[in-house]
Amino acid sequence: MADKILDWLLEGDISIQYQVYRDLHGNERRDLRSRIAKEGWGSKFLSFQNENGHWGIKFYQPKWTSTHYTLLDLKNLGLPPGHPNIRKTIRMLLREEKGPDGGINPSSAIKESDVCLNGMFLNYASYFKTEETELHSIADFILLQRMDDGGFNCMYNRWGARHASLHSTLSVAEGIREYLLNGYTYRLPELKEAEAASQEFILKHRLYLSDRTGKVIKNEFLRLPYPSRWRYDILRALDYFRTAGISYDDRMRPAIDILLKKRKNHVWTLAAPHAGQRHFDMEEPGKPSRWNTLRALRVLSHFRIDH
Repeated sequence: MADKILDWLLEGDISIQYQVYRDLHGNERRDLRSRIAKEGWGSKFLSFQNENGHWGIKFYQPKWTSTHYTLLDLKNLGLPPGHPNIRKTIRMLLREEKGPDGGINPSSAIKESDVCLNGMFLNYASYFKTEETELHSIADFILLQRMDDGGFNCMYNRWGARHASLHSTLSVAEGIREYLLNGYTYRLPELKEAEAASQEFILKHRLYLSDRTGKVIKNEFLRLPYPSRWRYDILRALDYFRTAGISYDDRMRPAIDILLKKRKNHVWTLAAPHAGQRHFDMEEPGKPSRWNTLRALRVLSHFRIDH
């Protein structure tokens, strides 16, 4: 059955094929990766780019067809990082969207930048090989938003939040991880420390449970839509820990058990998407999902869970 599932995955989009070989076979198929911009979902996303370099209306409007979320989608497809149009757009954003606090801030009404958005921005800007000096103020801003409990919350600098958010913490941790993977060195020790604290914050909550009551924080954390956007869920968190090279921790077990229970006929289905506009649907909700199956299998393989 395992071979049949892999064969089914390899019948999917070129981006799925590339990641199956990379993550399940340990084979970096550069020939497949080079095709992501030219065919399938990658080509389709790129085709929606406007002449001004944006997608949608502008950087953050509308969700989810804006420049910001489209760049995140393209990064997650595995688009080759040297794509010239993407790098040009990111340079434009760094010129036009930086706020007084050094963070990326598309709002004209709110002076304080959003740390969750900046975590996502750092994620794809690092992946697409942005000049390191251009990211200095982003790193500075993120480090200023660290909270005493180890995580991040986009309401910390805006409304004085006292407890970190799993949404924001994961987005920032993913951004720092991509920054580290791409060899950036500015404020490296502090960013490594912030990432480790973020990991501990997520693990302290056993990925979805209140550290005070032990109850499920939000049922939506257990849903498996894709793309995840800024929203937290257990599969996205487990996949992040895999990317970060973190070994199995017993505090992951409740989330892994739920993930295993969600498997149907050896695959995982797709939950309804987060509300908002979309360029197109990569997969159909309620049907077997190659994205979720691929991500679940690579998580289980990394943590050496029998599947």
